[in-house]
Amino acid sequence: MLGKLESGIQREAVLERFVNRKGTEMIYIVKYIGPFGFIKPWTSVRDSETYSQNFLTPSIIEGIEKKLFPELLEQEKYEPRILRHRLTYTGISKQQEQTQPRGVSITVKKRENITVIDRPRSILIRGVLLNPILYLAFSKIEFAERATQQHICLCRNEDVLLPAEFLTSEHILKINEEEFDEPDNGFNGFELRFGKTKQSFIVGYNRFEKSNPMYGWLHIVGNNPLTSQVSSR
Repeated sequence: MLGKLESGIQREAVLERFVNRKGTEMIYIVKYIGPFGFIKPWTSVRDSETYSQNFLTPSIIEGIEKKLFPELLEQEKYEPRILRHRLTYTGISKQQEQTQPRGVSITVKKRENITVIDRPRSILIRGVLLNPILYLAFSKIEFAERATQQHICLCRNEDVLLPAEFLTSEHILKINEEEFDEPDNGFNGFELRFGKTKQSFIVGYNRFEKSNPMYGWLHIVGNNPLTSQVSSR
């Protein structure tokens, strides 16, 4: 029990350190693009109409880290390799999706002496992000280099994002973290800053941390956080 408590305290200390960074260190940005993406809000449970979230939660970031760096799957605790992120897109498209519940309905027709087993179907409307662009900021160049060789998903398996070049023809952009937060500097978009503060709100429960609640506040960069078909970066 003491070991688990110490592990939790250490992880909280690491998270607090990254939340309270002064923003003066260098970070390594990798850009991912794709045709569409859908991030299901944690409050949505088979709602008839649901719009995608426009930010990533701590558990989503941790899942991406463990996809990019499989060796982390065997580690109980580690320092985050993805320090920051920024998500932007061109718009939202309403798409219909046919679903079936897990349960079945059983109808007994005595006259015909038959039993009908059926799974009813329904139509859901999902607001899907169009042309999402995701910037991931890594703590070290070697982590960014490995990330440029792989794809990620946002968050469904079909929402594949691929690494893309910046306008400078580079796959990795080394910048100061303060520059990452400057408005209209090529990194406009939405980002959830992790941590529990006065302005934080709950964003779900972390499947990697025994379903502990996750908190953060929404950081919007730029006068227009959406983007055109061609990113300024």
